[in-house]
Amino acid sequence: MKQRTILITGAAGFIGSHLSDAFLRDGCRVIGVDNYITGSTENLAHIKNEPRFVFIEQDVTLHMDIKDDVDFILHFASPASPIDYAHLPIQTLKVGALGTHNALGLARVKKSGFLLASTSEVYGDPLVHPQKEDYWGNVNPIGPRGVYDEAKRFAEAIATAYYRVHHVNVKIVRIFNTYGPRMRLKDGRAIPEFITQALSGKPLPIFGSGSQTRSFCYVDDLVEGIMRMMASNLNEPVNLGNPNEMTILQLAQTIIKMTNSHSTIEYHALPQDDPKVRQPDISKARRELSWLPKTTLETGLKKTLAYFESRIKLTQ
Repeated sequence: MKQRTILITGAAGFIGSHLSDAFLRDGCRVIGVDNYITGSTENLAHIKNEPRFVFIEQDVTLHMDIKDDVDFILHFASPASPIDYAHLPIQTLKVGALGTHNALGLARVKKSGFLLASTSEVYGDPLVHPQKEDYWGNVNPIGPRGVYDEAKRFAEAIATAYYRVHHVNVKIVRIFNTYGPRMRLKDGRAIPEFITQALSGKPLPIFGSGSQTRSFCYVDDLVEGIMRMMASNLNEPVNLGNPNEMTILQLAQTIIKMTNSHSTIEYHALPQDDPKVRQPDISKARRELSWLPKTTLETGLKKTLAYFESRIKLTQ
């Protein structure tokens, strides 16, 4: 049986590095591409000497010249945290547009499958709850979050165009809040921010009243869903996330309790266009992929806490 070659853009990122591990465990050859704009060499350090792993340092918004045959391309390159796309708005738009175009062009030339890492942010501040794949969203295209939202909405549109016009085997996963080891200490998203602050005994920042909701999926569950999506016959978007919804305040209180921290809650003004609710309807993933996240929040947070504790010790 021919060994599969998987190319992952954003391979040095949080999710990209976990995908690299999963495909190597599956016996595949992995080509990782990243320019380290938000990724980290540390995320790939444990596989850098693996003979089936090849790393290319490159900006995917520029032409990619890959000599090898490629069976599947997973496009995960993009800033993904609000603090990242606030500091890197143009780069965020470029990787969603030019980067996706380049990756799709490569998939067409290589006759490979293509999986796009889209996001729940395509739904914006949703007026429908929970969010199903047929909901078109409520997005402010010129708001501070618009660069990420619209980059991913464009990426979905061009990926679908390549499927319709060039018959590229396109898969689109709309990823809801995901967490786990290898998130950055200063990532800016709720779980890494709360864990870092709680372990340091500093106040946990809550924006608004904390009543806004999110749903958190452990990274191993997400990776399983992605691999099932690749093996499916689906070419339209599918939500991947954990439907267990909780408020941001509940999350903060949970992390304070789990870390035995004396940290307090500190309230700040709610940022513009911050979604009030976020919960995936995963009926389609359950029906079509037989996929359901299995990791409880407590189990996932314990593993994430252990990672963050080790990282903080290294920085001290």
